[in-house]
Amino acid sequence: MTTNCGSFTITLDVQHAPKTSASFASLTQKGFFDHLIFHRIAPGFVIQGGDPQGDGSGGPGYTVVEPPPSGVQYTHGVVAMAKTGNDPPGASGSQFFVMLGDEGLPPEYALLGKVTQGLEVVDAIGQLPLADPSNQMGSAPASPVVIESAKLQSR
Repeated sequence: MTTNCGSFTITLDVQHAPKTSASFASLTQKGFFDHLIFHRIAPGFVIQGGDPQGDGSGGPGYTVVEPPPSGVQYTHGVVAMAKTGNDPPGASGSQFFVMLGDEGLPPEYALLGKVTQGLEVVDAIGQLPLADPSNQMGSAPASPVVIESAKLQSR
């Protein structure tokens, strides 16, 4: 992921999340994430992006359901898929979040992978000033953080 704040690499966990990884890879290949923003920063918790609406309400027009692996832990640098409270565990579309800390989330969010390069960029994004610092759930950054391009690389 190349953003206007720097680049970071997400290594997809294809072994434990094959459907979620395949969906994310397909969206990436189609350029879906290019020019989208990180619409939510919750300091010390997550940065969230991947919404074509830019406000947390959009997605790709489909949902994948892949329950997270047993024992999943959402720790610093882990990338998982966002869902609404009404969605079943492991539901995902295009919105993803990167953990900024070791928050004890319940194992309900589809695992995507982990940031393996550029975690300092993710952390810096997580410390940007917010448009609405009074919102306890996080808000958009005061200045947009744009995903300039998302590319797939094979290992």
